[in-house]
Amino acid sequence: MNDSTPLTCKQVVELATDYLEGALDRHTCQQFEDHLAVCPDCGAYLDQVRQTINVLGAVAPEQLSPATRDGLMKAFSDILPPRGQP
Repeated sequence: MNDSTPLTCKQVVELATDYLEGALDRHTCQQFEDHLAVCPDCGAYLDQVRQTINVLGAVAPEQLSPATRDGLMKAFSDILPPRGQP
């Protein structure tokens, strides 16, 4: 995303984890932050992602019930392509 077109809300949602992990290039990071400066909804979304990471980061996989683990795996398999596919 190295053009000067402002990011859309959808793009911000897609980039939120990369942003929090510091994985965005400098230009995209600036576009991301520029969007946050004018979009309170995306700012609220980013705060929710941060809170989720803080809470779930303390949960070890073995602490999850089999039903919870299966539910999470299904949820992610529905939104992510199978491994080995782009």
